[in-house]
Amino acid sequence: MARNRKTATSVNSSTVSSALSSRYPSRASSPEPPRRPFRFFDLPSELRLRIYEELLWANRPVDLDPDNFRMILPRLALFLVSRRMHEEAYRVFFAQTIRLFPQTNRFYHTKKPLLQRLPIHYRNVINTMDLVFGPGWTKPPRCQNIKPDLGLLDCTNLRTLKIFVTIDPSEPVFNGFRGEGATEDTYKWFCVDLLRGILEQVPSLETIEIDANTSVKKHGPLLSALRRTVEAGKKRLIWGPRKQLDTDEEEPEIVALDGAMASMAISNEAPLAVTVQA
Repeated sequence: MARNRKTATSVNSSTVSSALSSRYPSRASSPEPPRRPFRFFDLPSELRLRIYEELLWANRPVDLDPDNFRMILPRLALFLVSRRMHEEAYRVFFAQTIRLFPQTNRFYHTKKPLLQRLPIHYRNVINTMDLVFGPGWTKPPRCQNIKPDLGLLDCTNLRTLKIFVTIDPSEPVFNGFRGEGATEDTYKWFCVDLLRGILEQVPSLETIEIDANTSVKKHGPLLSALRRTVEAGKKRLIWGPRKQLDTDEEEPEIVALDGAMASMAISNEAPLAVTVQA
């Protein structure tokens, strides 16, 4: 009798287990189908370019910097995937802003700025460049020049130059700090000559954006000289975000002598007739 009871209990347990198994499938891992490689180049080109931007673009101008080993180099591993990916990726990478001369790091006095170190086919696709005036104003490093070997002549796709001015040594507050033989116009003309050289070597430039720290006057000597240089080169000038809403006083206009005399009702064409009554 006890044996029959055990048999019945076993049958009932099997029935319950089967019912539970059918209601709640087993969580045991089932064999996964073989994974197939993701066909990246089957994506639309617009989507591929967007992915490249997410992977390659930094949040600051690309420059010679000690942090590049950590920040930039891992991104460039994408160039090594295949020849086709390299052709697409390097054009996206060099579409971001490239700094012309290094700033405030151990590469500041380098003999070869980043542009000079790049192969020609990389220079050809650069379309935005960054230039900072101010650091080293007492003695600019020798690498800040526009010699032909810098590589500007190869920047045939360059369209925009962004200029940022940190200080204007032309202001009177810098009197006594300019160094031996330097005048208030020394650094101003250095910047103007540098900009003129860039405009001459890169005829493809269309837009020059000028911005500066809040302490630099929009119509001060340096920014005014840069503005006139851009206008003389017949390029489009736009002000950066810090200077767009600047309410600085207007630049004083140069008034010709004839205009000043005319405004005072004085003419230099005929002598004045003076009538004296006895």
